[in-house]
Amino acid sequence: MTNFRPSGTQWTLSHGDQTATVVEVGGGLRGYTVSGTEILDGYAEGELCPAGSGQLLMPWPNRIRDGHYRHAGVAYQLPLSEPSLHNAIHGLVRWLPWRVAEQSDGLLALECVLEPQIGYPWRLDLRVEYRLGDLGLTVTHHVANRSADAAPFGVGTHPYLRIPGHAVDDLTLTVPARTRLLVDGRMLPIGAAKVAGGEFDFTEPRRIGALELDTAFGDLVRDGDGGSTVSISAPDGRAVHVWADANFGWWQLFTAHTLTGERHRRAIAIEPMTCPPDAMRSGRDLIELAPDETWQGTWGIRADLGA
Repeated sequence: MTNFRPSGTQWTLSHGDQTATVVEVGGGLRGYTVSGTEILDGYAEGELCPAGSGQLLMPWPNRIRDGHYRHAGVAYQLPLSEPSLHNAIHGLVRWLPWRVAEQSDGLLALECVLEPQIGYPWRLDLRVEYRLGDLGLTVTHHVANRSADAAPFGVGTHPYLRIPGHAVDDLTLTVPARTRLLVDGRMLPIGAAKVAGGEFDFTEPRRIGALELDTAFGDLVRDGDGGSTVSISAPDGRAVHVWADANFGWWQLFTAHTLTGERHRRAIAIEPMTCPPDAMRSGRDLIELAPDETWQGTWGIRADLGA
């Protein structure tokens, strides 16, 4: 079949020197260019989305141990979408089709209905709005519970950021977090540790070097509005910032060291999350929506690439 696109329909937003590409399958972000520089390590139009690049992670981000959890006294079993580690990973909407709800200059709104299913018997109306403006890319998530009972959920997203011409090792990273989660061999949390003074302390800008990160950071140092920002910068002064509002209390950082080929440590995934890994089991920062209750949260990307 000619012109086959695994990610479905492609939509392009433009504002000034910015261009973003959003896809139908998963409703995710495939590319983001500023001043002619592609700062998102996305993927080609004819390529199947690799390693979660730009995908939306709902109704939970990260992993659930054994895909098994309890809610309101009832046990649920999800499909093991990460069979090698026996986990359910990154939610249920990554491969669903999203439809256009609104489109104008610099704005694209997509919607998707997550229907009740084995392992997650709640109906959620999902909407994501992508906006380009003078301050960069802004992404707003809306979630409404259309079920008869309270629904547990979390939100995350999975953009890989890069500064072309500079390897991950040479980037300086800032993460405004006081703690990190400790994980077992299945990448599931087993505890937490303070980062102060250690190799995972990026509260002040520090070169990544050879450090491998697939790490959830919490206990955030928040700004005046309650949000937080993770930044990378290159030796030449160019920088990329990923920010999130007060609804996001966690950041997952992944240095792409387990990826192969050209994607190996070419970019760093900077993932805002409303809850930590395995929150469907632990309940930590898990959002519960009453019937017909709504929730929204916003994050975005801002690039400082110089003149």
